[in-house]
Amino acid sequence: MAQKAAKQLAARNTAILNRAHSISLGINLLFILLRLLIFHSSGTRATFLLYVILSLPALVIEFWLERIGRPTHAPNGDLKRSGEDLEAKGLTEFMWDVLYWTWGCVVAASLLGNKGWWLWGVIPVYGAWLAYTTFGSMRKGMAGLAGQGAEGEATNGVASSNRQKKMEKRGGQKTQYR
Repeated sequence: MAQKAAKQLAARNTAILNRAHSISLGINLLFILLRLLIFHSSGTRATFLLYVILSLPALVIEFWLERIGRPTHAPNGDLKRSGEDLEAKGLTEFMWDVLYWTWGCVVAASLLGNKGWWLWGVIPVYGAWLAYTTFGSMRKGMAGLAGQGAEGEATNGVASSNRQKKMEKRGGQKTQYR
């Protein structure tokens, strides 16, 4: 059974990576062709320098996702390693967000010129917001573990479950806390 799940993950990762590479190739070719053929007056050295610098994070992320997610096979064709789950939450999800947003910025820069690159400034703001919400929720969780400010506390300062409340209401054994 576990081999079946590994094969499914390998097939899903392969499809995701192939689709990402195709989209990336198409978007980058679109930028280069539009800058060289149609908007050739704006195809300056600064334009291509911005393109390389601001597309580099997407290329690095794409390389990293390829490295961790591409399944490897033994010489006889058996699955050796299925790769990491590319649909995982957390850092992988953030990397996909950065990749998608960078692709959008490349398309915007293709159509609007260098002003489209200003959209790229949203990525650090988004990262800061994610960090703030992540550490804020961790801080609340740690405060709850320490017994401070947890929601739904009873009048005596200790949170009780529904089962404990029902037992106390029926006159059963009262839960004692140390």
